[in-house]
Amino acid sequence: MIQRLMLLFMLVLTCTTMEASGQVPDTTYDKKLADSMGADEYGMKMYVLVLLKTGPNTVTDNVVRDSLFAGHMRNIGRLADAGKLVVAGPLKKNEKEYRGIFILNATGIAEANKLLDTDAAIRAKLLEAELYEWYGSAALPMYLPFYKKLEKRKM
Repeated sequence: MIQRLMLLFMLVLTCTTMEASGQVPDTTYDKKLADSMGADEYGMKMYVLVLLKTGPNTVTDNVVRDSLFAGHMRNIGRLADAGKLVVAGPLKKNEKEYRGIFILNATGIAEANKLLDTDAAIRAKLLEAELYEWYGSAALPMYLPFYKKLEKRKM
């Protein structure tokens, strides 16, 4: 008896949920925001994913190497401020020598390469970049203002 009541309850709950979800209009879509972010009908857009790996050059002079990586970090901040870099971060040490990732808000590989040419560590070949077109949420750049509220140390 209890099993039949549970089955009946589950059936009613399922039908109610299915019926309710079909009747609720979607009032969350914001066309103006979607258009401003370059979103397609799925709320997605193309970006360029950059895998940074150890480059062919090594610099033994610590002052020069530190200066190149300081330039790399300044460039990250500049590109983020310009809305061109939406994600950046290092990777844990690994056997493929991948060092970090960028997700660039670029129109394609050609624009992404121009953006990467502004990076001191990449120009000096301390880092090497692999680029891939990547389809992700158009809302991704919206997290950047929140990141600035979380960061204690300014680069």
